[in-house]
Amino acid sequence: MFFDENNLFTIGQFAKLHEINKKTLMWYDEIGLLKPAVIKENGYRYYTYYQSSLLETILSLRELNVSIPEIQNFLKNRSAFSLECLLSDKIKELDDTISHLKAVRALMSEKRENMSAIQKLDLSGVSVIEKLETHYFVTIPISTNTSLEKEIEMVVAGIKKYQLRRLHDTSYGAILPVENLYNGNFSDYSALYIELQFPTRRTGLHIQPKGKYLRAFHKGKWNSLTDRYKEILDYAKKHNLQFYGSAYEKGINELVIDTLDDYITQIEIPIKEE
Repeated sequence: MFFDENNLFTIGQFAKLHEINKKTLMWYDEIGLLKPAVIKENGYRYYTYYQSSLLETILSLRELNVSIPEIQNFLKNRSAFSLECLLSDKIKELDDTISHLKAVRALMSEKRENMSAIQKLDLSGVSVIEKLETHYFVTIPISTNTSLEKEIEMVVAGIKKYQLRRLHDTSYGAILPVENLYNGNFSDYSALYIELQFPTRRTGLHIQPKGKYLRAFHKGKWNSLTDRYKEILDYAKKHNLQFYGSAYEKGINELVIDTLDDYITQIEIPIKEE
């Protein structure tokens, strides 16, 4: 498309050219962001094609969620360097948002699968599954002496440290060392965990390895898990299964229950390969 440099576009034509509402151009004029090249005696606004690149820059920045004051500041100090810095910051924010939305989608997909599985779940059953991916957890160390208030305080600190948005944007649960399991210390948890939805190179994380796991479920309050763990140990002994590492617990139906008597805990314990 070619336009003569001397051509003037009405506000309607200029808005149509850039596929925006002419009220947007009127607002940009009002706040001093993009003024018409010419305002004739009858009050009609006209723009030149040379203003197209400036408008497209403004529209692109708005798509990146750059605020009006930020754009105004940039236009006052417009240069390749200032635009590079501005775009770098906003692209980083955009990447973070995309990562967050991917994590939320993965979590929602997992919860949807859980809701589908719950409807046909055999709570008394035990199965051996293959986990094909490694999972990464932020852990909050606890002991039998850790108060609820302290646990909440440490969970909030962990969320902030790893820049997670909200606890319910991810999966979370508790870790019970297999050593404690074999010793009959079924309530001696070593940590709470918050799962990071995507692989990461961050240090200091707990790694849940891929491989074979025993998976079982329990319905009821947490203090009634002891009997279920005894059943799991009996099953493992009967089938010559040896555990290692830690047992991982998480609730899978907290979104659809009114009482902890209906709470379903999923338990996964890694199995030693022969």
